[in-house]
Amino acid sequence: MASCLGIYIDRNIIKYAKITKEKDDLKVDAFGIKIYSDLLQTIDQIVSETFSFKDPISVNITDEMYNYFYMSDLLSRKDLAKAIETEFESLCTEKQYNPNALEARYAIVNDQNDKTKIKVIHVSENKMKINQVIQNFDGKKLQNITPIALTIPNIAQTNEKENVLIVNIEDITNITTLVGSKIYDVQKLDVGAQQILDEINSKENSYLKAYEICKNTTIYTMEGQGLQQQENGYLNYIVPNLFTIASQVKDIIGASLIKINKVYITGTASVINNIDLYFEELLDGIKCEILKPFFIEDSPKVNMKDYIEVNSAISLALQGLEYGLANMNFNKKNTWKQIKEALFSDITFGGKKGKDNGKKKININLNSPKVKQWVMRDFFGVLVLLVVYGGLATYIDYGIKEKEKEISDTKTDINAQITLIDRDREKINSKTSEYTTLTTNLQNASDAANTKNAYKNVITTFLSEIMYVIPKEVVLTSIENPSARKIVINAQSEKYEQLAYFKALLKSKGVLTPSSVVSSEATKEGNIVKIVIEGELP
Repeated sequence: MASCLGIYIDRNIIKYAKITKEKDDLKVDAFGIKIYSDLLQTIDQIVSETFSFKDPISVNITDEMYNYFYMSDLLSRKDLAKAIETEFESLCTEKQYNPNALEARYAIVNDQNDKTKIKVIHVSENKMKINQVIQNFDGKKLQNITPIALTIPNIAQTNEKENVLIVNIEDITNITTLVGSKIYDVQKLDVGAQQILDEINSKENSYLKAYEICKNTTIYTMEGQGLQQQENGYLNYIVPNLFTIASQVKDIIGASLIKINKVYITGTASVINNIDLYFEELLDGIKCEILKPFFIEDSPKVNMKDYIEVNSAISLALQGLEYGLANMNFNKKNTWKQIKEALFSDITFGGKKGKDNGKKKININLNSPKVKQWVMRDFFGVLVLLVVYGGLATYIDYGIKEKEKEISDTKTDINAQITLIDRDREKINSKTSEYTTLTTNLQNASDAANTKNAYKNVITTFLSEIMYVIPKEVVLTSIENPSARKIVINAQSEKYEQLAYFKALLKSKGVLTPSSVVSSEATKEGNIVKIVIEGELP
């Protein structure tokens, strides 16, 4: 009986599932979801709660890159490996990657568009990120580190005659294309459940509550839009993101020459009720289903939705139980672990003649002097090798620690310099802002002065013109200039006709802009008629 603990890690969520395999039967011993702030503490808690101290652990990697190379199917295995390595080095040169900083794996499938070629699914990951995962599980039995896009098909019930798409909506969305039960293509979308949870969390200030809101939300197709608007105020955060994902999935299907028969939906967003119907409507009727683990039977006693929530973790656990692609493990066993496994291999000495207990045996007569000599010689040889290895390992470890100290000191110095640079930059920004303010004020003052000087000459010209057009019987009591171009004239005369004539002259002679000239109603005080004329300078 073999067991494996699958742990899927996203930015704020950890999903876990412990699977036990006995012959061909699979059983989920423990599973769950945790919202975390301290990753290492949460990992320790999961291992403790599932009693997985000695069980192998299978986890995911993130930010892996997928590239595709096409090779002739006539190449030998050795030539093919060299050709793939050459293609990858050429790609790194083109995109300015450092190939030594990347760990790579690949899988091979038949090219569906050209039967004479094979398609290489090439996966690469930054070694520093792999080492970080290994450090996170230090002291635990970490066995597999595998991309989730390549393990999620482990739980699907596929058909050799069907082509399916698995849309795994976790923090980001991974889209895995299966052609005849084999992985053929992987694409990653930047949009996923993270955007939905972040938007709800910004309102509720609780990531756990945001997740529960998604779990209890129902979305509707076009026929149920009326119900949708009344039922849930959080749909404005959920539906636009799902629409974006579904639209991009539709584009991927439309651009492919492979006919897709079915779409499986899984991941964090799959807890949203009716998401399969919503996708099916947007994908023009392509059958969409929620992905269910193939070995779990749906029954009234089983809450299938709880298992679906941890599909990613279940697929990783199955990967650790030797399901799926075998050569996609980014975890490397160190030499000591390999020696330890060799030393503790099950070897049975002796055995009686003519009897077989069903185990493979090595029959050695330990009483033979030659055998004793051979055993002692090999024992001391192995002992010397272990001592030499231990000495070298200690020396190398010391060197590594010294280098780490140097790196730490250099990093501290760099951070100090960065702090000084930031302070200088703040001072420069402050002075720049002050200079900009002074420049703006100076420009405004200059503009005001220019405007004042310009209109000073205009006013002088206006007064000169008005001297030549004012009738003799009209008296100006005041002339005002309340704004840049506006003129207000208070005039009086014994005859109203003279005032009207003066107004007409102001228009006809162009002293004021004709369309702007207006006047108030005339008022009479004794024999004097008064009027106010307003207009704008031309």
